[in-house]
Amino acid sequence: MIGAQAKSERQLQIPIRVKAMKHLMRCLILMLTTGLAFAGSPKISKDLEGKKAGDTVDVIVQFKQVPTDKHEKKVKDRGGKHKAKLDVVKGGAYSLPVDALEDLASDPDVAYISPDREVKGTLDFASATVGAEIARSYGWDGTGIGVAVIDSGVEKRDDLRVSGSDTSRVVYSQNFASDSTTSDKYGHGTHVAGIIGGNGKKSSGSGTTVTFRGIAVNAKIISLRVLGAQGSGTDSMVIAAIQRAIELKSTYNIRVLNLSLGRPVHESYTLDPLCEAVESAWKAGIVVVVAAGNEGRNNSQGNNGYATIGSPGNDPYVITVGAMKTMGSSSRTDDLIASYSSKGPTLLDHIVKPDLVAPGNRLISILADTESQLATAYPTNQVPSSYYKPGSSGTPQYMKLSGTSMAAPMVSGAAALLLQKTPSLTPDQVKARLMKTASKAFPTTSIATDPATGQLYTSQYDIFTVGAGYLDVAAALNSTDMASVKAVSPKAVYDPVTRQTRLVHGDGLIWGDALIWGDALVWGKGLIWGDALIWGDGLIWGDSMVWGNSTTQGFGLIWGDGLIWGDSTTVSGETTSIAIQGEN
Repeated sequence: MIGAQAKSERQLQIPIRVKAMKHLMRCLILMLTTGLAFAGSPKISKDLEGKKAGDTVDVIVQFKQVPTDKHEKKVKDRGGKHKAKLDVVKGGAYSLPVDALEDLASDPDVAYISPDREVKGTLDFASATVGAEIARSYGWDGTGIGVAVIDSGVEKRDDLRVSGSDTSRVVYSQNFASDSTTSDKYGHGTHVAGIIGGNGKKSSGSGTTVTFRGIAVNAKIISLRVLGAQGSGTDSMVIAAIQRAIELKSTYNIRVLNLSLGRPVHESYTLDPLCEAVESAWKAGIVVVVAAGNEGRNNSQGNNGYATIGSPGNDPYVITVGAMKTMGSSSRTDDLIASYSSKGPTLLDHIVKPDLVAPGNRLISILADTESQLATAYPTNQVPSSYYKPGSSGTPQYMKLSGTSMAAPMVSGAAALLLQKTPSLTPDQVKARLMKTASKAFPTTSIATDPATGQLYTSQYDIFTVGAGYLDVAAALNSTDMASVKAVSPKAVYDPVTRQTRLVHGDGLIWGDALIWGDALVWGKGLIWGDALIWGDGLIWGDSMVWGNSTTQGFGLIWGDGLIWGDSTTVSGETTSIAIQGEN
């Protein structure tokens, strides 16, 4: 019987093996045609899954130390091609076969592998609204401060010259994009630079009725071009530019870095190479200001635009800025949030963002060129010279754009003024001072209209929409408060049992000091504790309106495990048209 049983098994082995081989071949074919899985390796970004075996992918490899020739060889031995040194994040940009990713990730010297992702770019009444006119009256104009603009390039227009001189304040330009020019072919970076430091030369003088000035009208501009003619670039380009800004810090006294660009969040900020890079700049003594993003209307995940802050604005060190509407007046009292302004908390890490809001809707600033991409795509956004000089029919010099991309440079300009007045301020002290002095006066809700579709959007003025408040340059310059520890943005922690949310600051962080930097002082009592706002029964943390309760679909979508408070890496798409057209 034993012999017979053994014979039966041997007879069965051949068809079993044939079936196994066929199954294996089907699996291999499936992997080749649909993509490659990485067995859940924590060192490989999830958005690399699904890449086809046999293909080559552009990646950023972060090592546990600044890579040496030994580390480079490990990549090259696996078929990789080196593209750029990114020492600022202890890594490099490489072109690498998909098949080699898992093997490379298993190397103990490798910390994380992520795609070289695409990034995109996100003043008549605005300057007065935030108090910049008052600052200028006291002589604060950004003199001596260098502001690095990592964007689509900056043209050396008249408004960016030294006052009364032909000398340009664009003191350095370098290209990191895929083409070879430093010119602003897209038209975004020049507009941003004008908000930071345009002096209004082309809209000043005899016959002009309006002058379009920026915030720090005598600051130096360092143009580091990463966005091409269509307004896009990659992580590695941005990281290389940040690295260059750090290298040039002493040469041009670069104290501020403006990033009016970003992309969706794919992993924790502790792994994201963009976030690693901005933290390196921050720790090198450079204030980093980042646009929050323009996804505040995005309800594709049923989250009413919350948790849509982009990267690297999700990093707790940087100053992340949302957009306000000036409502066509120089008074702050009638201003409203732009409904497209991205809201926190950040995806995955739940960092409280944005940190501040500033004017960003329909801002008039320098036109790079009438042939630039934005100018030709949106010709009605060009401001005719007759707008500021009645009867004139000259070539347009200014353009109107909207978005958090326009709000961020308002804060960058303000940071330059603070650093001119008090050069010893650290990035943490600048951030803390701007947040504490920000205006906390807001309505409870507001309704905006999309001029293109007529659709209405309701916004609430909670901590995840307006942060610590509305930029007030004059108040910040008058402040003498000095933060002695880090001003890292806190984390929001939700308790599903009590259905309450609290802010967690961490040890050694500034916001825990109730006497000077307590929650109510920095974010405003009405924003955090007020009955009608964050803790109220009818609004953001309540049982019925936005979030719903534990038995409703709304509660499950916002507070459930799958979205804001969960582990999902679901991200929203781009809404670049909103960033250009603005809203009513």
